[in-house]
Amino acid sequence: MNNIKFLVKLKKSATETFELLTEAYGEDCMSRARVFKWHKRFSEGRESVKDDDRPGCPRTAATDDSIEKVRNVIRKDRRLGVRAVTEEVNMDRESVRRILSEELYMRKFLQKWFQKCCQMNKKNVARKCVWTFFKALIMNTIC
Repeated sequence: MNNIKFLVKLKKSATETFELLTEAYGEDCMSRARVFKWHKRFSEGRESVKDDDRPGCPRTAATDDSIEKVRNVIRKDRRLGVRAVTEEVNMDRESVRRILSEELYMRKFLQKWFQKCCQMNKKNVARKCVWTFFKALIMNTIC
């Protein structure tokens, strides 16, 4: 990024900057979009090379208390979607989705939340169960 800053001070265009960086670094060069973004920042007067593109929020929504709240809501009614759980626990939708998928290891399947099976034996049992469910679903819709 210091190289981009240097080339901006030499009044090189973004395209020229990208070409020079590609010539110097080859495949290890930044992407064109990234070079153009930094070129624009430095040409607008930026001096720092620290990337503050995504300041973000700390992941504090996934506390033990909030995980337990989400778990209890899902245990009451597994047919709830993320939006309904969000309203129930009064949290951000992305936080609820992250808790369900990353903390509780659940995923949505036909409007119900199922725990992911980690062991191969459990996966095979789950596959058989799902296959049986689909067969019954198809037989009920055809008849």
